[in-house]
This record gives sequence, structure tokens and C-alpha cells, in this order.
Amino acid sequence: MNFIHSVVDFPGPGAYPPAMIERRMTEQVRRSLKDTPVVLVQGARQTGKSTLVRAVADSRTGATYLTLDDAGTLAAAAADAQGLVEASKGLLVIDEVQKAPGLFPAIKRDVDRRRRPGRFLLTGSANVLLVPRVSESLAGRMQIVTLWPFSQGEIDGVRETFVDGLFARAAPPGASAPLDARQAMDRVRRGGYPEICTTRSAARRPDWFRAYVSTILQRDVRDLAGIERLTELPRLLKLLAARAGSLLNFADVARDLSAPQTTLKRYFALLEMTFLVHTLPAWSSNLGKRLVKSPKLYLNDSGLLAHLLGTSGRRLARDPMQRGPLVENFVVMELYKQATWSRTQPELFHFRTHAGREVDVVLEDRAGRIVGIEVKAGATLGTDDLKGLKELAALAGKRFHRGVILYMGQDAIPFGPRLHALPISAMWESAAA
Repeated sequence: MNFIHSVVDFPGPGAYPPAMIERRMTEQVRRSLKDTPVVLVQGARQTGKSTLVRAVADSRTGATYLTLDDAGTLAAAAADAQGLVEASKGLLVIDEVQKAPGLFPAIKRDVDRRRRPGRFLLTGSANVLLVPRVSESLAGRMQIVTLWPFSQGEIDGVRETFVDGLFARAAPPGASAPLDARQAMDRVRRGGYPEICTTRSAARRPDWFRAYVSTILQRDVRDLAGIERLTELPRLLKLLAARAGSLLNFADVARDLSAPQTTLKRYFALLEMTFLVHTLPAWSSNLGKRLVKSPKLYLNDSGLLAHLLGTSGRRLARDPMQRGPLVENFVVMELYKQATWSRTQPELFHFRTHAGREVDVVLEDRAGRIVGIEVKAGATLGTDDLKGLKELAALAGKRFHRGVILYMGQDAIPFGPRLHALPISAMWESAAA
């Protein structure tokens, strides 16, 4: 079979718009290609994976591009995966590789025959680590990079170092130009999807999100499941959105969905596989049964969450209680994004005792140091807001490095040598010490 018509040559340098937003993960992908045969950029649809890999491959001589969203290319991959792989001798970029699982054994054979770095650059809108038999075929041969929607620093053209600053010796600085509560909530409701941030007016966002959710649930999830009718999925996604920031309790969700837990867990795995939902595990550190061990639930983007909840600026003004889950979801995902490119590379958890004391996010670095972050959707603080951080500090002991409250106020407030309150915008306006 001749694959030459399925291959698209990359344009020369400078062919992409100069105003294209720089992704922080681009450099990590470039570094990975220097010493790893296969690099996979995975993440939800419309997060900019294709744009990133085309930009990376733009200056590479002999690079070729295939997208499995093209029916002809997908048919060719299904008919002769080995032939498709062998048709290109330079860097081969394959977009939406999860659509043709048969490519993974072919890529493995090519790598094993002649192991060389930078041979394959793949993208996938499904988490291949959750796809049976796929991850095993490329174990030890593949570097995986997860791409989330834009961070706030990417949108503003600022290189965030907030996560590294949390683990620095000096106290993290406040924001240089802190936002007021209305400006901060505008960012929370917008989120970070590239299409929303670069081309869509606020009035057009609901239409885009409706089409986006429909496409993923009706096409991508159906393809992964091999099931034509998944009628409960839209309702399930809304039920999960209403529980964002809460402990994940499958029994409660199954009851509200009127579905068996086995069905619910299978559907939930599909939403997780397509990066629409995300869980934050509980931090325990071998402290026995005093801590809740259930994960907390979040969506991948606060803009998507605001859409699913039907949250408008007026509604938030009338009902401030709705702000909490949105702001928490926003902060958690910003921290996940920054953690992926930070020097510290901490793991993220949540903390909750059976007595109800909690900390929204716990970051733990490789040395075992602990940073707790509490998120408040209000512009004022009280002494009760510190109780969870103090409980975490007491349990973690010498490992506790710092506790931070991120809130909607504008001032940086010290509460002691290791406890601070910072404006939320300090996340993308702070520099590491």
C-alpha cells in the first residue's frame, strides 16, 4: 500500500502565527525527543496537542505528519500498521494514535529493530495507560507528557514558578498586580481551553462547550467503549460536575444516576480516560485510620465546570456559595499544570480527617517535604480558615514546610513563620526564590 498521499510535509520555519501562545510543555517534549524513541503528548481534545507537536516538528528535516482523524489514514493504519510505520524514516508524528491500537506493536518492532531517539511523536486524546495492552507494548520506550488546557501564565505570557516558590526557603511573594474578586472570577469562569481563550466571546462560550461535550461523549467515548448508545453519560457528567471538589462516592452517584455501581464505574473510567474528569488522591503518609482515604473529584477545566453547572456572573453574585467549588477546581488544575514543568515535580493530594479537618491540596516533593494549600472563594479570612493547615502541620511534623491560603483578596498576609495568605493571582505572578 502506498502511504505517500497520507503524509503531510511540515511547512518551513516561521509558517505558524507569531502570536501563537507558547506552551510550557514544548521544551519538555523537545528534551524528551533527544533521548527517547517515542514521545506521547496526551490530553483532552482541543487542548492544543496537534499545534504543539507540529510546532516541535516544524524545524525537523524529513518529519512527516499523519492524523488518524482522517478516515483514509485511519483505514490505512488498520489495514497495514507496519507498512505505515516503515513508510517514514525520519520523525513520524501520528495524531490521535489511540484510534489505531494496532500501531503500538508496529512502533515497538520499529524501535526494537533500531533504537534511536526522536523516532516517533504521538498525540492521544485517551490515556493510553488505561488502554489494555497498549502501555505494555511500549514500556521503557515511551515518554508520556500530559497537556492540560492553558495555564493562566501561558495566557498572560508569564513563566510561572509558583510551585517551586512554595518549596523555597523564603516565604512566597504576593501578586504584583492582584486581581479583585470580579476579575478573578472572570478567569475562573473562562478556564483555559485554547479555543475559548483566543477566539470566543463570552456570549459564544456556551455554544462551544455544548458542541465540545457532545463530540467527546458521542464520538470519542463511544469509540473507546465500542458501544453505540451511552445515553447516561451526559447526565453522569453533570452529576459529577455538581460534586466537583467533593469526595468521590460511587454509591451516592450510582443512586442519583439510577444505575448499578458496575455500570457507573465503567462510565467513569471512560470519562477519566478522555481526561474530562480527574481525581485527587488522599494524603495519608502511613498515619493510620485517622484520615479519610477517598479521592476528591474535579473536572479538567473550571470553564467547562462553569458551563455544566450553568453558572453565570449574575448567578454567582446572587449565590456566593457556588463560587467555592469553581474556585477550588480552578486552583487545583492550575497547580497540576505548573507541577508538570516545575523543577520540584511534587505529587498532589488532598488531606481530610474523620473529624472533618481538611486541606484542599497537599504537595509533597521527592524529599518528603509537605506544602498545604487551602482555597477560599471569599475576600476575607478568619482564624477558622487556618485549622486544617495547623492539623496537617501537627501530623506532618518536621516534614511540614509551609501552609498557604489562596483567597480572593488582594493582600499577602503572614500568619506566622510557615503560614501565609496570598491572592489567587500570586499563582501566576510570583517568582521562585
